[in-house]
Formats: sequence, structure tokens, C-alpha cells
Amino acid sequence: MNQTLEQEFREKTLSKEQAAALVQSGQGVYIGCCTSYARAIADAIAARSEELEGVTIGCSNIIPPMSFLDCANPGAFHICTYFMGYEERRAWQKGRADFTSFHLGQVDQWCRETFHPDIAFFDVSLPDEEGYMSFGASGVCMHPFIQEETDNIVLQINRFAPYVTGERTKIHISQAKHVVWADEEKETVPGGPMEADRETEAMARFLLDQIPDGACIQLGIGGVSNAVGYSLTSKNDLGCHTEVMSDSIMALMKAGVINNSRPKFIPGKTVVGFAFGSKALYEYLDHNEDLYFAPFPVINNPVNIAKNDNMISINTAMSIDLFGQVAAEGMGLHQFSGTGGQGDYVRGAQLAKGGKSFLAFKSTVGTNPDGSPKSRIMPYFPPATIVTTPRSDVQYVVTEYGVVNLKTLTARDRTRALISLAHPDCRSDLTAQAIKMGIL
Repeated sequence: MNQTLEQEFREKTLSKEQAAALVQSGQGVYIGCCTSYARAIADAIAARSEELEGVTIGCSNIIPPMSFLDCANPGAFHICTYFMGYEERRAWQKGRADFTSFHLGQVDQWCRETFHPDIAFFDVSLPDEEGYMSFGASGVCMHPFIQEETDNIVLQINRFAPYVTGERTKIHISQAKHVVWADEEKETVPGGPMEADRETEAMARFLLDQIPDGACIQLGIGGVSNAVGYSLTSKNDLGCHTEVMSDSIMALMKAGVINNSRPKFIPGKTVVGFAFGSKALYEYLDHNEDLYFAPFPVINNPVNIAKNDNMISINTAMSIDLFGQVAAEGMGLHQFSGTGGQGDYVRGAQLAKGGKSFLAFKSTVGTNPDGSPKSRIMPYFPPATIVTTPRSDVQYVVTEYGVVNLKTLTARDRTRALISLAHPDCRSDLTAQAIKMGIL
């Protein structure tokens, strides 16, 4: 780095407390998302709670504890989000959050029309020789659009943030008003294959049979996706176009199973929106030219997804009713996560030549008061349940009892097919309920 750039960094450097002092009452303050969260500055802002009022904090899918929610003055901070993680749910339960439903492929609209940032704090990588810093493991997915809405930008430069490559992945020192040097390790989940239960192993086997050599895969987060990911080592010439990159995708790339020789959208690259996994995963991302990070409106655009032949999308759900409607973000009045990218990939995969979309989940969740299994396949949803994926979009549904393609079935045949995927102890009651409802 030349002396002029070094001087600019020195002149723009603040302490985290000085950066926090820039925030004023009534402002909209963006502090990050998932594994790109400016935690050191956020904690310093929270420490000012007794002198602030009505500050709106823009964020999504925050995992570490947010000190905004535990400060002395509950009127100081309010959360605005389009996707709930652990901390947004906690804010919602406290009555201190606003939620907006968006497909991730439309997150630019949230940045432009819903949340209005007066100041933005970005967690970024160490600078390169030209003075550019990367938005890191998660920031690429939306930070470029926050940047469009405010020029009042403070960078938290963090040596633990990977320098990722792709489209709109970085910011220059000239585009920031200030920088704060604060090394904060990224939030992690365990890497490597997880021990799967019988139900998960069964679903993984059903899904494995549906994935041909040369397919382009999208995997979500969770036990089923983990089990499928690590079982794909028997396949050849896979591609990857995925909203989230996990350790299983890294393992398949290292093994040469994912070589991206066949995708037509950004050929030769694993196409990614954000990454969440182990420390080893974040190290793998750093300056890795085999990866192509881009904002969600690119990664989750169904038109772009559909450009990949044999696109395979695998996601999950909380429940499905006998009409084929899917609830993936909450039940009743309980908002658990958000619309996310499920609809983007369900539609994009089905638009692709040879593409398939799968929604995989265990047939039961706990037990009823009488000890009987509680079915995820329900006659109908509780009142106020939000439908994430309408029945007209649902294609393949998978439980530990099989896989069915609902897309071409009549309403009555869909009902029968869904009952066949339910736990055996639940099927007679579901059948009786369907008859009572007049759909069988």
C-alpha cells in the first residue's frame, strides 16, 4: 500500500467509542447481518443507551447477543429487519422489533424503501494494496444497497473477516468517512458431517437418488442439507449455485466433486450469497478465486438460477397442510425466521431445464399431550399462520417415508400423497380430517 493510502487510513481511524458517538437519537443505524456484524461498534453504541432515544437498528439474522436488547433504556433502540435470527426473535418477543416480509432476491427494495439508514457500520476485511476491503462472509449479500442509501459509512476493519471475490464484494477507503480497527472472530457452527438420526438418513437417501451427475445444487442449512451434502461424494461434475455456503459445499469442492464444469450462470465458479459455518470455512473463503460472491438480487434471482441445467434446490419447512401449502417461517402468531430465499429457489429450480425443487422435513415434531406423535403434515394451519410457499409453487416433498411430486397431482391426489408421507400413527386421523373437510 502506498504512503498516500496509509495516510488516509490513519486520518480516518477512530476508536469504537468515537464511532459510536456519531450516532444521534432518531437515526436509522445499520450494523450488519449474520457473519458480517459490526459487533464491537454495536456494543459501544448500546453503551450509550441512556443518552439516546428512538434509534432504529437495521440488521438481519444476528447470532451473537445484541447488547441493544439488554441496555438500561428500553426506549433507546428498536430493531428493523426482514429476516429474524436469534436476536431479532428476542427483540420481537420484547415488542422491540419491526419485521417486513421480503424474498431475499428483493432485499435491495428493503434497503431502499423500508429501512432508511442515516449511518452504516460495515464489518470488513483487512485492506488490500489498493485500499479495498471486502464485505466478508455475509456482507456482500446486501451491503452494496445500504451503501447506495448513505455516504455516512464507518468500516470496522476485522482481520477475521475473509476477503471474498465476485460481484460488488468490496469497498474502498475513499468511500468511508471513518474506520475502526477491531478484531472480532466470526460466529461459527460445527463443521464436518454431523451424526444423523434415522429419519434424516432416510431423507438423505431419497434425495440422493434424485440428484444426477452434473447437477447444480443449492443446499440450505440444517441436518438434512448437511447429510445430503456429505453424501454427494459419489456424484460427478456437480455445480453449485446457492444462497448460503456451508462446510459440506467446501468439502465437495476440495474433493473435486463440485467442479462447476456444467453450470451456465457464472461457469467455473461456486456461486454464493453468504457463508455460515466453521472457522475453517471462513479461512477457505479468503481470497478464493473459485468462489463468486454476489448480492442476493443476483444470487436469488429465479431467472439466474434457472440458467443452470439440472438445478436441484433442497430446503426445509416447519409444516405443510393437506392442500400443499408450506409454512417455513412461523406457525400461528409465532414468527420464527422470514420468507428468506425459499420461493426464489423453488421457482428458479423448476424453471431450469431438468431442474427440481425439494422441500424436506421430518414427518413429526415432538408429541401431543396424549403422547402421540405430532404431525408436521396438518389438515390445515393454525389461524394467522403465514404461507411461505403457495401450493401452486410446491414440487417435490420429502419425509423419512418417501418423496412425492405434488406438482401435477389433482387436489385429492395431493392429499393422498401427503398422507402417505406422514407418520403411520398419524395417517388415519389425517384421512378422517380430510374426509370431514371434503377434500377426500
